[in-house]
Amino acid sequence: MSEQNRAAQRAVPEQLERALAAEVSLRSRLRHVAVGLAGGCGAAVIAVLWATEPDALPKRTQAAFAGLIAIGLAWAVLAGWVLSRRRPLFARDRVLSARIALAATVVTAVAGVALAAVRGSTVDLVATAAGGAVFAAAAMLALVRARRRRRELLRLRDALRQDAP
Repeated sequence: MSEQNRAAQRAVPEQLERALAAEVSLRSRLRHVAVGLAGGCGAAVIAVLWATEPDALPKRTQAAFAGLIAIGLAWAVLAGWVLSRRRPLFARDRVLSARIALAATVVTAVAGVALAAVRGSTVDLVATAAGGAVFAAAAMLALVRARRRRRELLRLRDALRQDAP
């Protein structure tokens, strides 16, 4: 085997090692702890607020509280799942978090547009729809980037497995 081939084989593991080191780093794990705490605490605070005045709240407010609690719990569950894994996820956590962000953004935007259509002016409706579209596009871009990153990491992993003796 030539020296160039051996160097090329070493390059793939080094690339993969660097990419995966970032995934399992202390900084990455602390970010997931923060996301889990924020989601769980947010859901808990809203649940406590809802529990203290269950009959006094209109149905649409109760529906909004239920949605916000679901979103907070989704982030907490995702963080718990990521933190419970003891091996690299090859950016699967990024894809899942981007999906949660996209779903939450779309649901919030649709609810906001519906509310603006029923209770607001045309200016309110246009502003709400435009804001929802911008945030949904940003969430979609995050999902596209996360999927691309996952594909890159999986390609590197597969290349390493093929080159392994």
